Amino acid sequence: MPTRFLITGGTIDKKYDTLTGELVFQETHIPEMLDRGHFTGEKIIQVVLMKDSLEMTDEDRQLINEACEAAKEDKIVITHGTDTMVETGQVLLNNQRLANKTIVLTGAMVPYSFGESSDALFNLGTATAYSETVPTGVYIAMNGQPFNADNVRKDKSVGVFVSLNKL
Repeated sequence: MPTRFLITGGTIDKKYDTLTGELVFQETHIPEMLDRGHFTGEKIIQVVLMKDSLEMTDEDRQLINEACEAAKEDKIVITHGTDTMVETGQVLLNNQRLANKTIVLTGAMVPYSFGESSDALFNLGTATAYSETVPTGVYIAMNGQPFNADNVRKDKSVGVFVSLNKL
């Protein structure tokens, strides 16, 4: 069965606009990233929205939730902004209709378009691998680790995700 990739925006998909000096969305980089990583599995790529996670609303999280419910695939990777990834993960975790799926959220601290300085390709690769290897549930894959969605936070002081059990 294919892996479904749900695109929701976040830093992973931002580009630098030389005219305005801002990071903006144009189109998703995920197909290019999967090709560059030589992903050979079956895949379905679905753009749900393209937003900075700080601008996400409850309605946006509901759209993501509905996209997960509608997916026929039981392996789902969601690209998402890191600032509110945990909140979206918890919404999905609370949906009992998703109990038989493995959902892994990931993102990047530095946009993919920034090249070698970006963690995007590494994070997408590990999230994809975890979607095939961890038990059913909702996870956040960052920094090479899978975290349970209800046991993680972004530590902004060092720019990594950490388990709540390690605090």
